Amino acid sequence: MEGLELIEPNALYNMLQQGTQYSGLSDTNYLLLIDARRKHEYNESHIVTSKKAPKSENDLFMIPYDAELECKQNIVVYDSNTSTIPFHSYSPAIDCAKLFWDMGSRDTVKILKGGYEEFSALYPFLRTQKILFTPRELDEIKPYPVELIQGLLYMGNWRQGNAAYIQKDLKIRGHINCCVEAETFFPDPGPHLLHIQVNDENDADLFSHFKAACDFTDEHFEEKFAVLVFDNLGVSRSAAVVVAILMHHYKWTLAEAYNHVLTCCKNMRPNRGFVEQLSKWEEEVLGEKKTDISDPNF
Repeated sequence: MEGLELIEPNALYNMLQQGTQYSGLSDTNYLLLIDARRKHEYNESHIVTSKKAPKSENDLFMIPYDAELECKQNIVVYDSNTSTIPFHSYSPAIDCAKLFWDMGSRDTVKILKGGYEEFSALYPFLRTQKILFTPRELDEIKPYPVELIQGLLYMGNWRQGNAAYIQKDLKIRGHINCCVEAETFFPDPGPHLLHIQVNDENDADLFSHFKAACDFTDEHFEEKFAVLVFDNLGVSRSAAVVVAILMHHYKWTLAEAYNHVLTCCKNMRPNRGFVEQLSKWEEEVLGEKKTDISDPNF
């Protein structure tokens, strides 16, 4: 259906987690998240920062007065459980999304697959009853790590790697610490902590640690244990390590794994030396180099 796009729950989860010093949600033009369910359902609980889609006296959807559709980078609409486009019976999310598209959204309007029911089952910690957020409250939102494999692989920064509530909410069991510093909050890490002590420098040797990281995640994934890979900022060393893990896990090319991580984390950027080492890893995993790292996208 023209102008509409179905997205998976983890795509919205990652959209909500973008940010460096401040959450991407503090930019009012970054995301317009619309709840198309009934008012009592919204009041009972909704996804954090979402707004209730207004309706006319005739029960027709309306555009929020402050929507400024032409400025929004992302518009996402959800109802209770819409899971396909087109929907054969009435779907509030599709009906509402069509209105946003027709009224001038600059990009496709995204519809959350499975709606609130599936999203809240996967990410119950992102449910809230709070309706209004001040600019200061949006600035103070602390993003979670991005999700690279549903329920299994996450990437984040030092704060996220050491925040107890994040480990609990995401059910993190294994940790790959890519910071030079060894200090973590884990009292007895044992077999669930791998420390890759490498500086974020072009000539630093990260390649020799890729196999250990893949062995570590293989063991944890086999037991359905989630793993969080983190470094100081969560953009270079950790990004290179998760790209290597994805190449190994899915037998992806460097380009495929790199683009997947970039989709999940918009500000990830391994240094040039790490990209060259990933090219070498591609040859080891796939038997040949398939990705041209001279491409400007790298």
